[in-house]
Amino acid sequence: MRNKLERLQSIMADQEIDLVALAPGAHMHWVLGYHPHPDERATLLLVSHDSAAVLVPSVNEQDMRAHTNLPCFSWKDENGPVDALNEALSTCGISKGAKLSLDETARADVVLPLMRALDISDYHFASESVGVLRMRKDASELDQILRSAAVADKAMEAGLAIIKPGMTERQVAAVIRQAFVDNGVSISFALVASGPNGAFPHHSTGNRPISEGDAIVIDIGGSLDHFSSDMTRMAIVGEGPDNYAHVHSVVEEAVQAAMAAARPGVAARMVDQAARDVITAAGFGEYFVHRTGHGLGLEVHEPPYVTSTSETVLEPGMVFSIEPGVYLPGRFGIRLEDIVILEEHGPRVLSSLSRAAHKIS
Repeated sequence: MRNKLERLQSIMADQEIDLVALAPGAHMHWVLGYHPHPDERATLLLVSHDSAAVLVPSVNEQDMRAHTNLPCFSWKDENGPVDALNEALSTCGISKGAKLSLDETARADVVLPLMRALDISDYHFASESVGVLRMRKDASELDQILRSAAVADKAMEAGLAIIKPGMTERQVAAVIRQAFVDNGVSISFALVASGPNGAFPHHSTGNRPISEGDAIVIDIGGSLDHFSSDMTRMAIVGEGPDNYAHVHSVVEEAVQAAMAAARPGVAARMVDQAARDVITAAGFGEYFVHRTGHGLGLEVHEPPYVTSTSETVLEPGMVFSIEPGVYLPGRFGIRLEDIVILEEHGPRVLSSLSRAAHKIS
């Protein structure tokens, strides 16, 4: 924890930020290695240039103290958090008018009292401080992400193995969910989109029966020891829909182009452009309706974002998805997604599963 706290305080000094305030969630977890369940009771990790403290409700105080040796300022329901908050701010040497960096996920009913205590109306987001540090994973974090990805492979294999005509999307998703659970992983999502449902990138898995000729998008992810997985593969029943093989080959070419473009020192938008150019040249540009990728770590979606406008410069140790897609309304969709670790010479793919369509006879 100490090393990460010091790294945060270093970037605070560079950015001339006086106080970083983090709510229970991924930012707090990155610093402390722990966060309590977020609820309506105000909890904040307060970090100044040379100190840190925790505002915590009394019901969570004992658990918080078991996970950190930082000073804890507790408050009870009958008194409210304002007095404890002011004590914590004083301990951190924070006075009115401080330059504040806020956790973008914090509740408004926690943030507003903090801003009133500091007599400020302006703020920055912690995505610009903690978020920047979280983008580059250390060896321990990369190991946890690799272990999480290995379980996702097993869950995907379990789902692909049982698909047959007549099964519903929900039945396939249930098998995938159970495979995650059996391997000690908390399920985050299991999207199964068959036939025309595949044309909706974020289809809500439903009761549609899988039919002969369907293309099936399967997008899954879980969390192992707080670190996420995410991957998408395709299955086809029989030969799949007309023109499926051609569209799949275009999306695969787009994946490979993005992989080739992803190098340290390259702006993330260039990776998006590489994938988009392939799909546009093939005549499907209007059907590629989302970004090429997103970062992954303590959250399924986190920086860096691989978008057409992102100026984030890629660095070794960053972990992100490459997932171009083509979505043909009323017909089918194809998305091929791999999570990669960016290394000195390019991306390392985490999954061992082929991106070729799994054929179901």
